Amino acid sequence: MRIIAGKAGGLKLKSLKGRDVRPTLDRVKESMFNIIAFYLPEAEVLDLFSGFGNLGIEALSRRAKKADFVELKQAHLNIIEENLNKAKLLEKADLYQQDVYSYLKNSNKKYDLIFMDPPYQKKMTAEAIELIIKNNLLKDKGLIISEKSASEKTNEFAELDIIKNKIYGNSLLTIYQLN
Repeated sequence: MRIIAGKAGGLKLKSLKGRDVRPTLDRVKESMFNIIAFYLPEAEVLDLFSGFGNLGIEALSRRAKKADFVELKQAHLNIIEENLNKAKLLEKADLYQQDVYSYLKNSNKKYDLIFMDPPYQKKMTAEAIELIIKNNLLKDKGLIISEKSASEKTNEFAELDIIKNKIYGNSLLTIYQLN
Protein backbone atom coordinates (compact mmCIF):
# COMPACT_ATOMS: atom_id res chain seq x y z
CA MET A 1 0.00 0.00 0.00
CA ARG A 2 1.47 3.32 -1.06
CA ILE A 3 0.62 6.93 -1.78
CA ILE A 4 0.35 7.27 -5.56
CA ALA A 5 0.80 11.01 -6.14
CA GLY A 6 1.22 14.45 -4.62
CA LYS A 7 3.38 15.68 -1.75
CA ALA A 8 3.85 12.17 -0.31
CA GLY A 9 3.76 10.32 -3.65
CA GLY A 10 5.61 6.99 -3.61
CA LEU A 11 5.56 6.71 0.19
CA LYS A 12 4.85 3.19 1.44
CA LEU A 13 2.19 3.11 4.14
CA LYS A 14 2.27 0.82 7.14
CA SER A 15 -0.50 -1.71 7.64
CA LEU A 16 -1.21 -4.72 9.80
CA LYS A 17 -1.44 -8.27 8.53
CA GLY A 18 -4.81 -9.95 8.66
CA ARG A 19 -8.29 -9.83 7.22
CA ASP A 20 -9.55 -6.85 9.23
CA VAL A 21 -8.78 -4.38 6.45
CA ARG A 22 -8.81 -4.68 2.69
CA PRO A 23 -6.90 -1.68 1.32
CA THR A 24 -8.09 -0.13 -1.93
CA LEU A 25 -6.01 -1.52 -4.79
CA ASP A 26 -3.67 0.95 -6.50
CA ARG A 27 -5.47 0.71 -9.86
CA VAL A 28 -8.86 1.40 -8.23
CA LYS A 29 -7.40 4.23 -6.16
CA GLU A 30 -5.68 5.75 -9.21
CA SER A 31 -8.91 5.69 -11.22
CA MET A 32 -10.86 7.11 -8.27
CA PHE A 33 -8.44 9.99 -7.76
CA ASN A 34 -8.26 10.76 -11.49
CA ILE A 35 -12.05 11.23 -11.48
CA ILE A 36 -12.10 13.48 -8.40
CA ALA A 37 -8.84 15.38 -9.07
CA PHE A 38 -10.68 18.66 -9.76
CA TYR A 39 -12.39 18.50 -6.34
CA LEU A 40 -9.26 17.83 -4.24
CA PRO A 41 -7.44 21.17 -3.86
CA GLU A 42 -8.49 22.73 -0.54
CA ALA A 43 -11.17 20.06 0.02
CA GLU A 44 -12.35 19.05 3.47
CA VAL A 45 -12.42 15.27 3.50
CA LEU A 46 -14.02 12.57 5.64
CA ASP A 47 -12.56 9.06 5.51
CA LEU A 48 -15.10 6.59 6.96
CA PHE A 49 -14.17 3.00 7.84
CA SER A 50 -10.61 4.36 7.58
CA GLY A 51 -8.63 1.16 8.02
CA PHE A 52 -5.05 2.40 7.73
CA GLY A 53 -5.94 5.81 6.26
CA ASN A 54 -5.04 5.01 2.67
CA LEU A 55 -7.73 7.18 0.99
CA GLY A 56 -7.66 10.16 3.33
CA ILE A 57 -3.86 10.33 3.25
CA GLU A 58 -3.88 10.13 -0.55
CA ALA A 59 -6.34 13.06 -0.61
CA LEU A 60 -4.12 15.10 1.75
CA SER A 61 -1.07 14.30 -0.36
CA ARG A 62 -2.97 15.68 -3.37
CA ARG A 63 -3.65 19.03 -1.66
CA ALA A 64 -6.84 18.42 0.29
CA LYS A 65 -7.01 21.00 3.08
CA LYS A 66 -8.12 18.75 5.95
CA ALA A 67 -9.12 15.15 6.58
CA ASP A 68 -11.07 13.50 9.38
CA PHE A 69 -10.54 9.77 9.85
CA VAL A 70 -13.22 7.65 11.54
CA GLU A 71 -12.17 4.16 12.62
CA LEU A 72 -13.43 1.97 15.44
CA LYS A 73 -10.24 0.00 16.17
CA GLN A 74 -7.52 1.72 18.19
CA ALA A 75 -4.77 -0.39 16.57
CA HIS A 76 -5.83 0.93 13.16
CA LEU A 77 -5.95 4.52 14.40
CA ASN A 78 -2.40 4.10 15.69
CA ILE A 79 -1.30 3.01 12.20
CA ILE A 80 -3.16 5.95 10.62
CA GLU A 81 -1.33 8.32 12.96
CA GLU A 82 2.03 6.70 12.10
CA ASN A 83 1.25 6.94 8.37
CA LEU A 84 0.23 10.60 8.69
CA ASN A 85 3.46 11.34 10.59
CA LYS A 86 5.51 9.49 7.98
CA ALA A 87 3.81 11.52 5.21
CA LYS A 88 4.27 14.76 7.22
CA LEU A 89 0.50 15.37 7.07
CA LEU A 90 -0.58 14.86 10.69
CA GLU A 91 -1.29 18.57 11.27
CA LYS A 92 -4.02 18.41 8.60
CA ALA A 93 -5.85 15.48 10.20
CA ASP A 94 -8.19 14.65 13.05
CA LEU A 95 -8.70 11.04 14.14
CA TYR A 96 -11.88 9.70 15.73
CA GLN A 97 -12.11 6.32 17.41
CA GLN A 98 -15.79 5.82 16.93
CA ASP A 99 -18.43 3.75 15.21
CA VAL A 100 -19.08 5.32 11.79
CA TYR A 101 -22.84 5.48 12.31
CA SER A 102 -22.44 7.23 15.68
CA TYR A 103 -20.08 9.74 14.12
CA LEU A 104 -22.50 10.46 11.27
CA LYS A 105 -25.44 10.85 13.66
CA ASN A 106 -23.60 13.32 15.88
CA SER A 107 -21.39 15.28 13.51
CA ASN A 108 -22.23 18.83 12.52
CA LYS A 109 -19.34 19.22 10.06
CA LYS A 110 -19.76 19.51 6.30
CA TYR A 111 -17.40 17.90 3.82
CA ASP A 112 -16.47 18.33 0.17
CA LEU A 113 -15.51 14.66 -0.19
CA ILE A 114 -16.56 11.62 1.83
CA PHE A 115 -14.75 8.33 1.27
CA MET A 116 -16.28 5.09 2.44
CA ASP A 117 -14.84 1.64 2.06
CA PRO A 118 -16.72 -0.54 4.57
CA PRO A 119 -16.07 -4.25 5.02
CA TYR A 120 -17.27 -6.16 1.96
CA GLN A 121 -20.56 -8.09 2.02
CA LYS A 122 -21.80 -6.27 5.14
CA LYS A 123 -24.26 -3.98 3.29
CA MET A 124 -23.16 -0.96 5.34
CA THR A 125 -23.03 1.64 2.57
CA ALA A 126 -26.72 2.52 2.27
CA GLU A 127 -27.19 3.26 5.97
CA ALA A 128 -24.07 5.45 6.07
CA ILE A 129 -25.17 7.41 2.99
CA GLU A 130 -28.68 7.86 4.39
CA LEU A 131 -27.15 9.36 7.57
CA ILE A 132 -24.92 11.65 5.51
CA ILE A 133 -27.97 12.93 3.64
CA LYS A 134 -30.22 13.16 6.71
CA ASN A 135 -27.64 15.10 8.73
CA ASN A 136 -26.64 17.34 5.81
CA LEU A 137 -22.93 16.47 5.99
CA LEU A 138 -22.07 17.21 2.34
CA LYS A 139 -21.27 20.67 1.07
CA ASP A 140 -22.94 21.94 -2.11
CA LYS A 141 -21.98 19.62 -5.01
CA GLY A 142 -20.02 17.44 -2.56
CA LEU A 143 -19.03 13.89 -3.47
CA ILE A 144 -19.37 10.52 -1.77
CA ILE A 145 -16.84 8.01 -3.04
CA SER A 146 -17.98 4.49 -2.21
CA GLU A 147 -16.12 1.24 -2.68
CA LYS A 148 -17.78 -2.08 -1.96
CA SER A 149 -17.97 -5.63 -3.28
CA ALA A 150 -18.86 -5.92 -6.96
CA SER A 151 -21.49 -8.49 -5.96
CA GLU A 152 -23.44 -5.84 -4.03
CA LYS A 153 -25.93 -3.71 -5.91
CA THR A 154 -25.52 0.02 -6.43
CA ASN A 155 -27.65 2.03 -4.04
CA GLU A 156 -29.64 4.96 -5.44
CA PHE A 157 -30.72 8.07 -3.55
CA ALA A 158 -33.02 10.88 -4.71
CA GLU A 159 -30.65 13.53 -3.31
CA LEU A 160 -27.59 12.16 -5.12
CA ASP A 161 -26.59 11.76 -8.75
CA ILE A 162 -24.34 8.86 -9.71
CA ILE A 163 -21.43 10.30 -11.68
CA LYS A 164 -19.40 7.08 -11.88
CA ASN A 165 -20.33 3.44 -11.31
CA LYS A 166 -17.70 0.95 -12.42
CA ILE A 167 -16.49 -2.51 -11.47
CA TYR A 168 -12.75 -3.09 -11.01
CA GLY A 169 -12.12 -6.79 -10.37
CA ASN A 170 -14.12 -7.60 -7.23
CA SER A 171 -14.65 -3.92 -6.30
CA LEU A 172 -17.53 -1.63 -7.25
CA LEU A 173 -16.61 2.04 -7.27
CA THR A 174 -19.56 4.44 -7.11
CA ILE A 175 -19.16 8.20 -6.99
CA TYR A 176 -22.22 10.18 -5.95
CA GLN A 177 -22.70 13.94 -6.13
CA LEU A 178 -25.17 15.98 -4.14
CA ASN A 179 -27.72 17.35 -6.60
